[in-house]
Amino acid sequence: MKPYSEACERNRGPILEVIRGWFAAPGAVLEIGAGTGQHAVYFAAHLPHLEWIATDLPEHHPGIRAWFEEARLPNLRGPLALDVTQPSWPCESVDYAFSANTAHIMSWPEVERMFEGLGRVLRAAGVFCLYGPFNRNGEFTSESNRAFDAALKARDPKMGIRDDRALIALGQRCGLALIADHAMPANNRILVWRREAM
Repeated sequence: MKPYSEACERNRGPILEVIRGWFAAPGAVLEIGAGTGQHAVYFAAHLPHLEWIATDLPEHHPGIRAWFEEARLPNLRGPLALDVTQPSWPCESVDYAFSANTAHIMSWPEVERMFEGLGRVLRAAGVFCLYGPFNRNGEFTSESNRAFDAALKARDPKMGIRDDRALIALGQRCGLALIADHAMPANNRILVWRREAM
């Protein structure tokens, strides 16, 4: 049976409207943390000029594979195994990267490794879109995000909503410059980075 995320169904349309503008030219997209696989199928179907490469930890692959086998889209690849903390990633060079609702689930050292890896694999001028809830200048943007952060930390103290200033500084250290910040429904945002020339 395919895994199903109600949140993926709700947010896929608004996310698509943003990323289609940033992922406009043909190229390969590395999705970090494909989860159920729903986003990958939806975006690949609506963005046929892209090769969508879904990655996640191996325990999530059966569910992703179930979605992919049903969709049978020619521009879908994966799922490929990716642990962001490992020095070797399954893609050596991509034009774009996308990740949704991962930064608050990862520990901060894992977020650092993700950005370091993107600094290696994104081509010059490549674009990374990161979707999720983020604090702004050290402050929660809503009471619902404050409650969500508390719930995350109760599950695992290493989890938590990340601050945009810390992410921007991390990107800069890894050769990624923040170029856009899109407000999204349900107090989420899409932060967009561009890989600077070496």
